Amino acid sequence: MNRLAPLHESDPEEIGRAAIRFARQRPQQVLQWGIDRYRAGITLACSFGAEDVVLVDMIARIDPAVPIFYLDTDYLFPETLAVRDRLVERYGVRPIAVRPELTIDQQASRHGADLFNSRPDLCCSIRKVEPLKKHLTRYRSWITGIRRDQAPARANAGLVEWDSLFNLVKLNPLAPWTSSDVWDYIRANDVPYNELHDRDYPSIGCWPCTRQILPGEDPRAGRWANFAKQECGLHDKTEPAPAGS
Repeated sequence: MNRLAPLHESDPEEIGRAAIRFARQRPQQVLQWGIDRYRAGITLACSFGAEDVVLVDMIARIDPAVPIFYLDTDYLFPETLAVRDRLVERYGVRPIAVRPELTIDQQASRHGADLFNSRPDLCCSIRKVEPLKKHLTRYRSWITGIRRDQAPARANAGLVEWDSLFNLVKLNPLAPWTSSDVWDYIRANDVPYNELHDRDYPSIGCWPCTRQILPGEDPRAGRWANFAKQECGLHDKTEPAPAGS
């Protein structure tokens, strides 16, 4: 079977048609299409949260050779690294650690200690956005676990869309799913997951910027709790502040 030509920014109509085509189909069908179309040019971004472990399980059943990467910010919870190791053991995957150019000490020397407390947007840019931007230059498409009901910035996420921030096609197979859908899949398939989810951490990022939520709080209330900040910049529609600013 001949592989379909990759989509790019000049194909907005076809990207739109692809998104509509999969609107009532299962996430696995979005993944199968993307893997077939971008063979050797597609990757999964995995933060080892509930949505991402679901995608690891789905992809392992379709094509375990699809590369998986994670952003090793040097601030990951031990529990996050533990579920990474459990996924390696369960599925035989080999997640690629994508690291920032600056160590924590180098960042502190240049911008001050505990940058996450003073300028969290800059900290995210240095430790997440810039490493991701560099890593994605080797791919034509990336897969994410974002859902529309997670945050206002994600409400219009398409199943297939052009990512103008990173200049490639972005697949969000779980965009229409709810948290209940995610957990139903995890339980039905016995998927390894981060134990912090059982301790009132529905959304897990770096340990300095993530806390447990209280009863009745929004699921993302534990992220950057002391700041008017809801996103790290990976899924924003606008360009984040440059890392050197």
